[in-house]
Amino acid sequence: MDLDFYQDEIFDKVSYSGEQIRHKEFENCVFKQCNFSESNFSSNRFTDCTFVSCNMAMLPLNRSVLNNVTFNDCKLIGVHFNTCENGFFSVSFKKCKLDFSLFTNKKMIKTLFDDCSLKSVDFSSCVLTGSNFQHCNLENAVFSQTKLDQVNFLTAYNYTIDPENNLIKKARFSTEGLVGLLRKYDLKIG
Repeated sequence: MDLDFYQDEIFDKVSYSGEQIRHKEFENCVFKQCNFSESNFSSNRFTDCTFVSCNMAMLPLNRSVLNNVTFNDCKLIGVHFNTCENGFFSVSFKKCKLDFSLFTNKKMIKTLFDDCSLKSVDFSSCVLTGSNFQHCNLENAVFSQTKLDQVNFLTAYNYTIDPENNLIKKARFSTEGLVGLLRKYDLKIG
């Protein structure tokens, strides 16, 4: 990547594994089946971009801007989204593997997580108001001091959420999911 600004570009099956891709700006770009593992994407700006079937495991995004960025069927294991710039942070995820990623302290209002693996993801001190966790595995995900008002957990599973340690006003849960709200009490239900 030689330029500093890319607009309306399609990057298809390109491998940037181990490369430094920094101080670049991408607007309305599509990345398909690209390999970004062990790369460094710090200090970049992505606006209205889509990533499809990309490997982005352990990808540093320090000081990067993610503004209206969609991830579809991507491997995002161990990504520290909490180091992205807060201004304009807007993302959505469909069929992604986000295990061990960090979102701590992020404001993510109305964020969509659709059919994602979110094992051991840290949502501590996030604002997730109005977000939707459709068919998501939240095994060992951390919710601590998290604002979960109006969040949809109806089809999410394996979560543990302490109602005394999080704001959950008008959040939606299935009857089966109520166990995740009571787990700390070590009750036998059923």
